[in-house]
Amino acid sequence: MDIATMLLLAAGLSMDALAVSIGRGAVLLRQERLRGALSMAVAFGLFQALMPVAGWLLGSAFAGLIEEVDHWIAFLLLAGIGGRMIYESFFGEEELEHPALSVRVLLLLAVATSIDALAVGIGLRLADPAAPILAAALLIGIVTFSFSLCGGLLGSRLGERFGRSMEALGGAVLVGIGLRILAEHLGGW
Repeated sequence: MDIATMLLLAAGLSMDALAVSIGRGAVLLRQERLRGALSMAVAFGLFQALMPVAGWLLGSAFAGLIEEVDHWIAFLLLAGIGGRMIYESFFGEEELEHPALSVRVLLLLAVATSIDALAVGIGLRLADPAAPILAAALLIGIVTFSFSLCGGLLGSRLGERFGRSMEALGGAVLVGIGLRILAEHLGGW
């Protein structure tokens, strides 16, 4: 696998993390903007880098099991978090009593946005056992980190400017990503 292919793969895998970062960044308070964006970037980049390696190690042994349910897991996580964001944008308290980006939410989002990277790792193992998985995983992690950091900061600026309507939009984006993942795997799109 050449560097151009790895970059395209990394960018493609990073798109969900970018969209989620923008959506969650919209609910970050001004004083937590940088910390929140960095937290998302680290978590998303780390999970996106580790999942292809885990998929590579799993190889063909569990490929069928993972491919059968990965889209459902991603959909349920993203739709649940997105639905909660939409609900809170309409019915939530003006000042959040909990952090906009708790460790639990951060980990759920990191897993949801990196499940496809697990499948990519399995696919790479099956298609090309000699592919440089560690180099690919590192590049995927770096690209995802960069995209997520920019997305978190951009989302925070948009949230500051447009308020709670950005939280509803961010939630709708998460639900939409979950639906897209589900539809792609069920053969709809």
